[in-house]
Formats: sequence, structure tokens, C-alpha cells
Amino acid sequence: MGKDKLKRFAENKTFSNLYQPDFSEVFRKDYRLKGKWRREVFGNDNPIVLELGCGRGEYTVEMARRNPCNNYIGIDIKGARLWRGAKSALEEGLVNVVFVRCRIEFVESLFGENEISSVWITFADPQIKRENKRLTSPFFLDKYAKFLINGGTVHLKTDSLFLHEYTLGIVKERGYEIIESNPDIYGTGYAGQDNMLDIKTHYEKIFLSQGLPITYMSFKISRDSLGRRTQ
Repeated sequence: MGKDKLKRFAENKTFSNLYQPDFSEVFRKDYRLKGKWRREVFGNDNPIVLELGCGRGEYTVEMARRNPCNNYIGIDIKGARLWRGAKSALEEGLVNVVFVRCRIEFVESLFGENEISSVWITFADPQIKRENKRLTSPFFLDKYAKFLINGGTVHLKTDSLFLHEYTLGIVKERGYEIIESNPDIYGTGYAGQDNMLDIKTHYEKIFLSQGLPITYMSFKISRDSLGRRTQ
């Protein structure tokens, strides 16, 4: 392991805005902050927005900058990447954003019922050969439904047309309400209509320079649709 990574891992332990639960704290049990993020972490009742697979936290931090009326939590398993987002937020004094180093498979151990208002999934690995690893697969959507508010929104922004079309099919199959489905948010000008969509991460800029269209989808998960699906 490189010296830079070791240095970042050590610094991560000093960050007040970075939570790193042990495997034993989330495997088949509730994390100590489950259901308590507003009260014990943010100290307010503002909505909590979750970004899954946030990488270096660029998107999470920028959303927090643009919308101080929301709380933001970025999750990723890569500690060396999270270091950048956590450090930037601390340097800027952003009190409405924190990060969690954890596998997304354990996300339902982190958050309680109705604790999260919306979920963002930005440029996730499409996992073409492993459906249950896709962050919009039924396996994961069922997890999100346990902590999202009723009618909570899931946002998917990706360069993968495969993941976009796959998700659209799952959403329709499950009867979720589709808010928007756009195959090219910059080419159609749709990105300019939403101040969260025109945020560009390092990798997104690379995709755009290669001429790849960026797709976007948002949909609501309601308990009514879940009930109809299980009948």
C-alpha cells in the first residue's frame, strides 16, 4: 500500500465528519446512529439526501454547497477516496455534509424508517454480468424502500445507457412513478433546468470529453406500489 494511502487512512481517523463503522457494527445488526442522524449528527430536522458510491465526494460536497437547507451523506467503501470529500467539507466549514465508509450492501443497517428523503446514484459501475451488484437492482431497491420516506425519490445519473435502460425496465415493472427519464441531459438541455444535474465530477468531464451522453432518471418509491407488487 502506498504511503499516500496510509497517510490518508490515518488522517481519516481524525475527521469529525467521517464515520467508519466496523463490519461487526453493521453485519446483521443496527448501527448506533440508525434513526439518529438528524438529531445526533446534524442537529436539525432538515431532509437527509444520500449519495451511494460517492467516490471522492465531489457530487456530495457540491450538493451541500448549493443547498444548505438539506443534509447530505455520502457513502463509499474506498477510504482513500472519501478522504478528499471529507477534507474539503471540513476546510470549507460545511456542516450539512458527512461521509460514511461502508459497503452499500449494509446500507439498511445505517438508516431507519423514513430517515432518508432521496437517494442519488452517480456513475455507478453498471455491473453488466452481476445483476444483484447493480445499485438499481431489486435487491438494492428493496433496501432503499426500508429507509426512504414514502414517495422518496431515487436519482440515477450515469454514462451507461445499459444501466439507464435496465433501471427503466425495473422501475416500470415495479410500478414506481417515473419523474424523468432522459437519455442525454446535456444534449437536450435538461441539465440546465436543475441546479443539481449540472454538477460535473472529474470522471463525468472525462466521459463528456469522449462524447459519451450522460443519462438521468428519477423515480419515486411509494409503499402503495410495493404493496401492489407483493399481493
